[in-house]
Amino acid sequence: MRVADMDWRMVEDWVRADDRAVLPLGSTEQHAGLSLLTDTILAERVAVEAAEPLGVPVFPAVPFGLAPIFQAFPGSMTLRVETLCALLRDLLDSLKRSGFRRIVLVNGHSGNAPAGAMADEWMMDNPDCRVRVHDWWRAPRTFSKVLETDPVASHANWMENYPWTRLPSTPADGSKRMVDLDLLKTLASFEARTLLEDGSFGGRTQRPDAEMLAIWHIAVEETREILDRW
Repeated sequence: MRVADMDWRMVEDWVRADDRAVLPLGSTEQHAGLSLLTDTILAERVAVEAAEPLGVPVFPAVPFGLAPIFQAFPGSMTLRVETLCALLRDLLDSLKRSGFRRIVLVNGHSGNAPAGAMADEWMMDNPDCRVRVHDWWRAPRTFSKVLETDPVASHANWMENYPWTRLPSTPADGSKRMVDLDLLKTLASFEARTLLEDGSFGGRTQRPDAEMLAIWHIAVEETREILDRW
């Protein structure tokens, strides 16, 4: 259940019987012809659809993450590592004060990897709580389905092109040679923009929606299983 549809009394009632909650993590960054909020949209949507049958509260997605390499693309926002970790620590503290003890961070952006180490540290200081970071798109069954569909799956290509991340201006299906990702990691942001051109790492722009929805169905189920096991 979206916290946007709850008042504080409903949260208080929930934690009397159950201490689970979900906090999606996203990013605001270039995704070629897709929405700048692609990572945020996908993380929040998969979290909401997974949690809905269980009634688990889903908090609004954190829309900013670590995206320094994309700073030459207008509209891309980034936090520093220490800022992201401090922000998440404060949010976890708040969730604990509300009565939540089992928290799933549904992450939609690979750049947010430091959140995992921060969660481990936080649990060290809060041994009565459990936090799990769930990178929804590369969970085992979901990523297996991705590779089965098309092994060239990467940033801002077909893998993130869903009806709800696509824009009226999003280009139709096309193809681009994959960039050298090892080289990309060594570049300053202005050099990364030159290498990436439109922003995609390469591969096809789009695949049929039926294929994408098949992947999405598995992703929602796999995320729900994590919540349900807890």
